[in-house]
Amino acid sequence: MVGKRADGYHLVDTIMVPVSLYDEIDIQQRTSARLAAPLEAVEIRCNHPQVPLGRDNIAYRAAELLMQKNKISQSVCIRIQKNIPIGAGLGGGSTDAAAVLVGLNRMWKLRLSMRQLERLALQLGADVPFFIRAKPARARGIGEKLRLLPKLRRRWLVLAYPGFPVATAWVYGNLSLKLTKVSVNTSIATPLESLDTLEKLLVNDLEQVAIRRYPEIGRVKTKLSLAGAVAVLMSGSGSAVFGVFRSKRVAERGYRRMRHEEGIQAFLVHVLN
Repeated sequence: MVGKRADGYHLVDTIMVPVSLYDEIDIQQRTSARLAAPLEAVEIRCNHPQVPLGRDNIAYRAAELLMQKNKISQSVCIRIQKNIPIGAGLGGGSTDAAAVLVGLNRMWKLRLSMRQLERLALQLGADVPFFIRAKPARARGIGEKLRLLPKLRRRWLVLAYPGFPVATAWVYGNLSLKLTKVSVNTSIATPLESLDTLEKLLVNDLEQVAIRRYPEIGRVKTKLSLAGAVAVLMSGSGSAVFGVFRSKRVAERGYRRMRHEEGIQAFLVHVLN
């Protein structure tokens, strides 16, 4: 974190990288021609019981926003297959919202550019614009100022979800900016290719806030290190932790170890460009 705006939003300077764990979104246009009552403009269906199905769902709001901005009067059903853990700091809801914007733009042939979609995405959340292009980027401002990074090497990671969500608003609300180290924030421009450099680069100002309340996050970090990760960090506002491994073979071994840890859901993933 590098500061705080007058409206309460925190200013960040961070690296965001997509990985090969994703939800699946299916969008279908509906018709009420054979029904007695008109259809709702947006219907959400999801396999996860904790995912809201109305306007509390960010994918719902994404479809609604695109309809309003482009005067669309059609009805869609959005089916979400959740594979990304909820409340893990992995951007699952934001990726769903971005996918809906991109998908409906194609389905309705609106021909909105990536930049236009990113501007719409910002109205849904600070990190949603990143997922429109879903390419490695340095994010500044509140997360909306994106600069694409050069192509990264395919690194293998293990994501470990400790089985409980962490509320993003709570973490930011309990962050003391006095803890921020300026040297860490400026070092983010350091090249990412060297694992030795990467280990020094991986700093998350939100981590200690989350660990103070949820010490299990710290224990998961230790377990990932013992499983062979050369660098370990909490993802976003938590609760998931990722470990970076030297090779796919070592990552597979670490994944097998982590998946047998009680209470932990583990995922073997790689960096996407």
